[in-house]
Amino acid sequence: MTHEEDILQAVYQVILDRKANPSDKSYTSSLMSGGIDKILKKVGEEAIEVVIAAKGGSRDEIIYESTDLIFHLLVLLGHQNIPPEAIYNELKRRFGISGITEKAARPSTCC
Repeated sequence: MTHEEDILQAVYQVILDRKANPSDKSYTSSLMSGGIDKILKKVGEEAIEVVIAAKGGSRDEIIYESTDLIFHLLVLLGHQNIPPEAIYNELKRRFGISGITEKAARPSTCC
């Protein structure tokens, strides 16, 4: 496991702990208690903030907002009981495959 995976896993474990042991003083607990809609709202807000930061071109803002987005994605994964390893494995599966080819091979989820 890389250093990057270590910190993501460590944050994910704290998120799971807050889910199992809620605290009134925990932001993560408040997200979990708000349910999927509250979590999705935050993911959406943070994604928009990444876009705005990238448009503005400030490296520090892009890093800051991307960190917020990744954190909230980890909260979403924790809420849905999806370990970060599932994401790593999917990235590994896709590595070396054209994005166009990979997307075309997915089963249709529309209509």
